[in-house]
Amino acid sequence: MRGGFFLNFWNKKELIVEDKNKIKDYIQHKPLSYGKRFYLSEFLAEKFIKFVAFLSIGIIVAIFYFVFNESKYAFDKFLINEEGLAGETKRTEQVLTQEENLQPESYSAGETEKPESYKPEEYKPESYTSDAKTESNELKPETYKPEEYKPEEYKPESYTSNEPEKPIENHQTKASEETIVSNQAAENTEIKATPIEPVLDDSHYSSYSVKDFIIANDTIEGKPSYIWQPISEKPKYNVLPLFVGSFKLTLIGVAIAAPIAILAALFTSMFAPRRLKEIIKPAIEVLAGFPSVVIGFFCLITLASILQNFFNTSFRLNAFVGGVGIALAVIPIIYTITEDSLAAVPKHLKEASLAMGASLWQTAYRVILPAAIPGVFAAVILGFGRAFGETMIALMATGNAALLSANIFEPIRTMSATVGAEMAEVEYHGVHYGILFLIGSFLFVFTFTLNAVAEFYVRKKLIKKFTGK
Repeated sequence: MRGGFFLNFWNKKELIVEDKNKIKDYIQHKPLSYGKRFYLSEFLAEKFIKFVAFLSIGIIVAIFYFVFNESKYAFDKFLINEEGLAGETKRTEQVLTQEENLQPESYSAGETEKPESYKPEEYKPESYTSDAKTESNELKPETYKPEEYKPEEYKPESYTSNEPEKPIENHQTKASEETIVSNQAAENTEIKATPIEPVLDDSHYSSYSVKDFIIANDTIEGKPSYIWQPISEKPKYNVLPLFVGSFKLTLIGVAIAAPIAILAALFTSMFAPRRLKEIIKPAIEVLAGFPSVVIGFFCLITLASILQNFFNTSFRLNAFVGGVGIALAVIPIIYTITEDSLAAVPKHLKEASLAMGASLWQTAYRVILPAAIPGVFAAVILGFGRAFGETMIALMATGNAALLSANIFEPIRTMSATVGAEMAEVEYHGVHYGILFLIGSFLFVFTFTLNAVAEFYVRKKLIKKFTGK
């Protein structure tokens, strides 16, 4: 009896364990079909979502490949020493003209003479001399009377082959000589007007390297200067003022936006009544839907004048004005992610702190906020990336002057604004074109590296610190 009882119990236990393993494997490998029939719509929806996900990844990779591939034109060879090239062209034209002048030119069938011997005065009519006048007086061609006119003399039969041939031959000879002279003069003019392309070798070309975009490329008052001046006789491409301008604008914007957004999220999560919370959170999130051009226009027209009068600045549009506009665009992002992180903190931590006698502010500042630090840090990083890549606000409210300065009240020029302002005016596949794509590639690499460091290193360290894992 006892042996049979234990045997039956053991067999049931094995069956239960086996059933649990089957169910576990079934749930892991077939989540859609567990416990219900197969539905074609669910299957197609799952496959469509996977297809869209992989397609999005492929499109992103293709875009980045295109950007990096186009940036190679920044290092192509370009033509230099154009003044020397023009001098060579002029000298070549002069030599060719002299050689043509030395060649003989034929003015008749049996004569050859140089262009210098040709005198147009010889072809003037002889009737303007004194001899011509006397001859004309003797001939008297003016006295034509009606009775002397004999029409039969002008009949075709009256012209003999000997008399009219001489004046016709002289006239044809003069006309042919004038035609030859005019044709040769036209040919000389065409040859002289044709541009001569000199032979170009490697000494006429040069190219840029990465070092040329960073080091000083000019000297002003004996001091090295970093100049971004792509439209000039000698273009100067130095991206250091653009990077410093982008970094300065981002720091100003995040320094203004992060405290406001974090404190607003802390107030909404810990102190605000339920009805007020339902109003504040949607109102701030609606601000994220404002187009950046609207914020930039507000800074350009209204905010710039107010801040200039308040701080008494020399420049109406400067880095501080742009930073305030960037803060308006970044606050909703930092606020939303921070508020979600604070709401995800377990409630027992708040209840335990209050039970120990801590006030609500002490609980929020010393318990809830440290527990949500990884999410808050991620919000600040996303806001930093959003501010670093902003284009329209930076283009409209910063002054767009590529100045390398630490003063926050001076104009700046950012990398994203440079790409947006100059891309439509560059030569396709030229050096300037490639440099703008190189700036875009740098923006991607910088933002990606920043997010990767925040995600895989800093956040991991913070989680380990506050969770004890």
